[in-house]
Amino acid sequence: MARSRPPFHRLTPAERRLWEAYPTGAWVDLREGHEADPSSGGPWGSEGMWGRSRVVRAEVISALVLDRGAGGSARVPGVRLAGARIIGDLNLSDATIEAKVHLLDCHIAGTVSFNDARTRGVRLRRCDILRFRASRATIDGLLDLDGSTVHAGVRLDNAHVTGQLRLSGTRVGTPGEAPYREPGADPSEAGSWNGPEGSEEPRTWESVALWAGGLVVDGSAFLRDMRATGGLRLIGARFSSGLYLQGAVVTADGIPAVHADHMQAAAAELGGGFTAQGTVRLRGARIGGVLSFHGAVLRAPRRVLHLSHMQADELILLPESIEGEVNLGYSRLGVLFDHPESYRDDVRLNGLTYESLRGPATLADRLSWLRRDPGGYYPQPYEQLAAYYRRIGHEPDARRVLLARQRARRRTLRLPGRLWGRLLDGLVGYGYRPWLAGLWAALLLATGTAIFTQWPPHQIGLDESRHFNAFVYTLDLLVPVSVFEQRGAWEPAGWTQWLANGLIAAGWILATALIAGASRLLRPSNAS
Repeated sequence: MARSRPPFHRLTPAERRLWEAYPTGAWVDLREGHEADPSSGGPWGSEGMWGRSRVVRAEVISALVLDRGAGGSARVPGVRLAGARIIGDLNLSDATIEAKVHLLDCHIAGTVSFNDARTRGVRLRRCDILRFRASRATIDGLLDLDGSTVHAGVRLDNAHVTGQLRLSGTRVGTPGEAPYREPGADPSEAGSWNGPEGSEEPRTWESVALWAGGLVVDGSAFLRDMRATGGLRLIGARFSSGLYLQGAVVTADGIPAVHADHMQAAAAELGGGFTAQGTVRLRGARIGGVLSFHGAVLRAPRRVLHLSHMQADELILLPESIEGEVNLGYSRLGVLFDHPESYRDDVRLNGLTYESLRGPATLADRLSWLRRDPGGYYPQPYEQLAAYYRRIGHEPDARRVLLARQRARRRTLRLPGRLWGRLLDGLVGYGYRPWLAGLWAALLLATGTAIFTQWPPHQIGLDESRHFNAFVYTLDLLVPVSVFEQRGAWEPAGWTQWLANGLIAAGWILATALIAGASRLLRPSNAS
């Protein structure tokens, strides 16, 4: 069958080469002898011989991939174009495309749109693009923008990529920025895209560099070394083989740097030089493997990490530097691998559960960790830490944690409760240090024995002869119920009478404190 004629009156030399190469999918390389950077404006905007020889209209590419130029070839058709200056919008929305599109080192001054399209792999590598849209698209294979510059944002919301998503080394701006314009273009058209399909969106939309809510990637998503001026919006996205952002730098202004609530991923690597100027928010995310911030640089004016209600097999929280509050509330972790320096500011822990803790943190570091919740005292973080220490056989550490819980709780009580709490703490350590009662009893016993030896009391009943023993007498005063019948036999005189009454009162207080410390209210196994 004869090749179809181009539906255009005239083709540029570059377009004619592309039209002839399309049926076989051969490469058309316009870079030969021209080492121009696609992002530079020099040779691309000129009207000389070299400028015209590399110009391709976007509508020519559209006509080819929509199968109006295949010409019935037995070979697999495709657009494989390098070093071209593509003018106009490459609009392939709603199309079903069987041919692959592979552009390399091209300059595209308009919008590349695959909205609602179904297509095979799309590769736009090291290209300079105004904006890229693939909302609700199905891409059967690889979506590759490695090394490209996209001035006015990438949109992939509710798209489905059956292969890998590659944005490594990509530079992405936001729709709110002044985008690149062709020489002589109407200035009023610059930056007029404020929302999807022409609708009005809030300022948040204009500040998002990558809008990919609901994106599904069956393979891995590689965003390594990306530079994004604006946030990455990944709410509800699913990455079946993991999300990798090592070395990426995301600078957001007034919005989260990464907004990935309810995201699902086999793993998420946000370390290895990952830098976020703004909140990293993964509220409700589900990470099947490791969520890593090892070596990350994280900064935000208020909350830097919002990881509440999240599930992960392991959270590695070992950033190179971090500034801002960390929220781990109500998350469920298999392993938490952290360092005391992982929390420079406040940390929210209420509701957090974990199976294991790793890292160099001592018990004192962990107690300091619990006290830094800006919400004040919550019992659950103390009980969770105590349960962990008990599970690994560190019962003394568990008791110290529960003692710290009672001391933290005491600060929330009214004055009578605080006074009684201090008394319990000093006498028996709220029941977690019962040996303190023995220490106090021994001190009082020694004091009473010494004093009553020097100033013995008078015998009450003179009709019988008794031998006074200061040690037994003092012990009988300390015991709440007289056991040795010494109280009624001897009467202290003068100021020693006050000492005797004080020893009796001290005995009752010690006994009450021991009973309170042993009660269910203050036992280590108590969950109240």
